[in-house]
Amino acid sequence: MQAYERLIKYARIHTTSDEDTKTSPSTDWQFDLARLLADEMQALGFTDVRVSETAYVYGCLPATPGLDDRPALGFIAHLDTSPTVRGDRVQPRIWPNYDGGDLILSAVPENPVVLSPARFPHLAKLTGRTLITTDGHTLLGADDKAGIAEILTACEIVLLENRPHGKICVAFTPDEEVGRGTEHFDVAGFGADFAYTMDGGEEGELEYENFNAAEAKIVIKGVAVHPGTAKDIMVNALTVACELNALLPAAEVPRHTAEREGFYYLHKLEGNPENALMSYSLRDHNAQLLEGKKQTVRQAAALINERYGEGTVAVEITDRYRNMFDIISQHMHLVDNARLAMAKVGLEPIIVPMRGGTDGATLSYLGLPCPNLGTGGFAYHGVHEHITMEGMEKCKQLILELVALYSK
Repeated sequence: MQAYERLIKYARIHTTSDEDTKTSPSTDWQFDLARLLADEMQALGFTDVRVSETAYVYGCLPATPGLDDRPALGFIAHLDTSPTVRGDRVQPRIWPNYDGGDLILSAVPENPVVLSPARFPHLAKLTGRTLITTDGHTLLGADDKAGIAEILTACEIVLLENRPHGKICVAFTPDEEVGRGTEHFDVAGFGADFAYTMDGGEEGELEYENFNAAEAKIVIKGVAVHPGTAKDIMVNALTVACELNALLPAAEVPRHTAEREGFYYLHKLEGNPENALMSYSLRDHNAQLLEGKKQTVRQAAALINERYGEGTVAVEITDRYRNMFDIISQHMHLVDNARLAMAKVGLEPIIVPMRGGTDGATLSYLGLPCPNLGTGGFAYHGVHEHITMEGMEKCKQLILELVALYSK
């Protein structure tokens, strides 16, 4: 089976995670894909295949006889898709020989969805390729089902062609999109000396530094009365939320930042005049600057409480992950071999500081050094998400070259 065929099959399985639940996994339907993958791995010839009670999938390919002394190499991808956009009833569409122009994903008159080079200039370099997109109503789920598909397709080739290899460890995790993908990861049971996450980004991306990340949840308690008698009484929780947001640096938002510049990202605001909830993603490559952003949020909340009374605003800040660079810098063979493997398959390395994070960031601090490799996709977390067959093929070849390098 080709990698793109696996992606299409996996994309149709609903695996959206949920940041508001306290269960592990955050949604039970992630088990649907987890169990399917376990069955597929067993059929391919993996050993020690298991699905944990928290929906982690593990399996391995034992080393070829005589190569037991080679390092155990791991590959990791995640099961879940982002809760920011609908992820059920996904209907992938295939566009052979893309001509470089507009693609009408959904022609609904009142809300057409068009994949256009005017908005996504990188489409120009995809001319002639076969694109896989959504039907304009959901995300595609290539983040990160493309990574799963590429890993399993590469492992299938290793097995079918009897390619020599050291031990290969594979894991698929739940809840990465809500920052909880490593909460129950069994590093010792996984069995790898080091690993690569295959997660996001175009083919050739190599990331070994990422944001330090925290989440800020802000609960606002207003005073709701009839607006006709509201003078000096009403505290509208929704307008208080707007006031608090205005106290944060307007230039430090995703739209106005790039590379290693951090940001405040308001990704949820809901409620009514009596109660409101705000959720911010706080990000910075510099750990000290992230601490400053946390303090700025707390100061904004304190000022609001001075205006309207103590208890109007409550802030809870939770750390999510740290910059992996401090760990990866001690294991630069992972970077050097990734670059070498890319050269062998005709990819120009795109080395960028990740403006986000992966499971590998936390795993690196748990004793499993784990940089990230792109999977060939674009415009993740939205209805314009797309990937190419050719990009997925390159990523599959990259995995095979890494297996070969670490078997020598």
